[in-house]
This record gives sequence, C-alpha cells and structure tokens, in this order.
Amino acid sequence: MLIELDRVSKTYNQGLPNEVAAVREVTLAIADNAMTCLRGASGCGKSTLLAIIGCVFQPTSGRVTVAGKQLARLPDRFLALHRRQYIGFIFQRFNVLPALTVQENIVLPLIPLGLTPQQMRERAGILMERFGIVHRRAFPAGQISGGELQRVAIARALVNDPPLILADEPTAHLDSRLSNEFMDCLAELKAAGKTIILTSHDPLVTGHRAVDQVIDMQDGRIHVS
Repeated sequence: MLIELDRVSKTYNQGLPNEVAAVREVTLAIADNAMTCLRGASGCGKSTLLAIIGCVFQPTSGRVTVAGKQLARLPDRFLALHRRQYIGFIFQRFNVLPALTVQENIVLPLIPLGLTPQQMRERAGILMERFGIVHRRAFPAGQISGGELQRVAIARALVNDPPLILADEPTAHLDSRLSNEFMDCLAELKAAGKTIILTSHDPLVTGHRAVDQVIDMQDGRIHVS
C-alpha cells in the first residue's frame, strides 16, 4: 500500500471552547496507482483528511504512513522535503499567481530544489508541450482561459515528478466540459503510474471511469451505508 492511515484524528482548537473534531478515528488504506475520491458534504472532514495525507496538517492522533514513511510527529523540515519529493497538489481554485507567466507558475515547486534555470525551463517545457500550453509560455497566467489555467495547475503539480497527486475539489468552479477534460487528464496520469486522491461531491468526478474507489465521509468519519 502506498498510503495507510491508522486511527487518524484531527481536532482544531483542542481544549478551547471552539474545539472542532474535523477527522475522527479514520483507518484507511489506499493502493498504489489507484484513483480514490473522498466524497461528502462541506464540513465532513474530507479536505482535512487530504491535507493530513499531504503533510500540510499533522494529525492530533493516529499514524500516517506514505510511501513507507511514518509521517506523524516528524519535524516540519522533513515534512517539507517529503512533500517536494512525493506529492503534487492541485488546488480548488488552482492557486496560480496571475502576474507571473505560465512558465514561472509551473516551475515554482522546483525553486527549493537547487536546479539551474535551464533545467527548470526544460522540465516546464516538456509539460507545457504535453498539455498543449507551450504557446502560452510567456503569457501572464491572469490572461489565459480557464481550461488553460487548469492545465497549468496540472503541469505545476507534475513538475517535480511526484508519485502522488492530491486534488481538493478540483472541479468545483468548472463547467461540465472542463470538468470532463480535467478528469480525462487525471485518467492519463493514472495510466502513467500516478496515484491520485481527490475530494469531491461532483458526480462527474465520482462516476468517472478512472475512479477506482469512492470513500464517503460524514462527521469526520468514514461512512459505510
């Protein structure tokens, strides 16, 4: 298994009057080279669980193992290194910087790795060719279409060649055509050997042919109907 969670919980503001138990005692295993969707209403804990898998949040309790490494309680510098080596993120609103060019947005995850500018340009160029946006290389990201922004976000997630792709509500602001295009891109990545975990309640996502497993969440727990 690439990812294993053992009785993972996450509580915000622990011990305070505004304490919130976002994830409760989740035990879960996700296989390598699979596409898994965490499904549930807003506030069910799916985004928090995704962030724990992505080493953005530490769990309050429980054990998280990704790619054979137990991550809970590791110092932040080791978690940052793990994220750079193993994980590519695709955010709900894509989180591109509109004043930067398409190429500059794509190479952002490479900056801490100490690559030369030429090496970064080469990596970005391969992905821009792959996703049909090389002609937008020098365009500010704020001046390209929604579909092109989508491909920029995917290219940025892949630029460090991570085995694991995490996407949080990636189709929430897309129409059905762009949502289908996005899922088809993810299907190609899965076919190329990537492991993908998404959060969504969009039927276009949960019902896509490439999704191997849909995990329902409710009130911070895995919900079995």
